[in-house]
Amino acid sequence: MRQQTFHRLYEVIERYGFARYDGPVLEPVEVYEAKSGREIAERQLYSLQDRGGRRLALRPEMTPTAARMIAANANTLHFPVRWYSHPNCHRYERPQRGRVREHWQINVDVFGSDSHRCEIEIFELIHDMMGALRAPEDAWVLRVSDRGLLAGALTEIVGVPTDSVRDVFGIIDRWEKYPRDALGVEAGELGLDPASFRRLESVLDGGAEILDDLSPEVRRASPVASILGTGAADLFTFDPRIVRGLAYYTSTVFEVFDRHPANNRALFGGGRYSDLVAMFSDRKIPGIGFGFGDVTLFDFLDVHGLTPEPRPESDVTVIALDGALVDAACELARTLRAAGLRTTVPFEPRKLGKELTRAAGAGNRLAVIVGERELSTGEVLVRDLRTRDQQTVRITDVAHGVARALGAG
Repeated sequence: MRQQTFHRLYEVIERYGFARYDGPVLEPVEVYEAKSGREIAERQLYSLQDRGGRRLALRPEMTPTAARMIAANANTLHFPVRWYSHPNCHRYERPQRGRVREHWQINVDVFGSDSHRCEIEIFELIHDMMGALRAPEDAWVLRVSDRGLLAGALTEIVGVPTDSVRDVFGIIDRWEKYPRDALGVEAGELGLDPASFRRLESVLDGGAEILDDLSPEVRRASPVASILGTGAADLFTFDPRIVRGLAYYTSTVFEVFDRHPANNRALFGGGRYSDLVAMFSDRKIPGIGFGFGDVTLFDFLDVHGLTPEPRPESDVTVIALDGALVDAACELARTLRAAGLRTTVPFEPRKLGKELTRAAGAGNRLAVIVGERELSTGEVLVRDLRTRDQQTVRITDVAHGVARALGAG
């Protein structure tokens, strides 16, 4: 079931020209301390010290690893680079719905372009991935913001001092999770008076209309502002409340939200990071991407009734009616496997009824029965385990006959 789902997503991603890569599970702790933000660096890292005295961490996310690999290979790569991976990641969190301490996530990134067309391609890809999951358009929403636009709104409209913008980002990141009064108190501790806090509320509830109150310089620097007003704006909802907790995001940020009341939460997200590769290189190589975790993915599929049926272990079982025919059954199984058919053979012969029951229970569609009488004439029996219909098939034609029967079902 899981692999079926992931392979659907891989196929979509690769249609966009993304190449798959992988990287080490251990990285220097300093990578995350410098760029991933306080929550990950101070509370969620699994860290250790090796025999050489180096501080290492199990990767909590993949983007810093990808950035380091891009920096190391920049002289041989042809930009823009489209990469994706499916790593396992580790975070010391309190296990709960949507969060576990080890998970797998699909990471998708584009490196080497500042063009807003990167955003458009990423947003189109997200729509196609959700379509591959058979998710209706009204089951989810892509909410997009821009940290540059938001910083401009905070300084130009709300009156937040430049050196306090990052702290106010932290309040905004909790805007939909904490009581408004508690956030007001926190804002007051940062120096925002009640009038400023009301202006902040107005900005966060204002949607795309806040752009009208921003200076041309702020709007020109924003990839998202370049997309708003074009046909691609239909791909997303502009929402100033999206800010993302990771420290390395520099402009575009986005999250996909489930609209189901039983799972009203962010499924995955990402954004643009202009300075992350520069941590490992003297070259400025911008990037944009997202990570889609397996835990939230399957929560989404479950609440919407979209979880696929588990894939059976095989499609065909070749059954020998007695021990003297096991070698012939194994030879026939090799023929079917060579034709690309997932095939099993019982290790020890048992009564036919028991083997048919076991094969059907394991999800097999067909059984190929090797009997002494049929084998003497170069034939076998092919039985449909759902309908119990069976037919005699020439051994020379068995691979084609089995494939045809599976395709018809």
